[in-house]
Amino acid sequence: MQGKIVKFHQDLNVGVIKTDDGRKIRFQPEEIRNPNGRYVGYDVDFVQPGPGRKAKDIILLTGSPWEVFADPRKGGSRIEVRRSW
Repeated sequence: MQGKIVKFHQDLNVGVIKTDDGRKIRFQPEEIRNPNGRYVGYDVDFVQPGPGRKAKDIILLTGSPWEVFADPRKGGSRIEVRRSW
């Protein structure tokens, strides 16, 4: 599914995504795969939740697609390419 983050309450650690069809779905920042410290205003892609559930596997549609797969524990989005020839 796709939508846009319209609210984020840091004190409550919860945000709201408004989908393209107008629904509002809650999320927690731990579900964002490529966090950048800011959330409100970003378009997102995410797994559609079941009834009464929160969004998960959220990807911020910003920056390079490679940043989604980077390991944040290793200090960023540096991708190493190894050649075997």
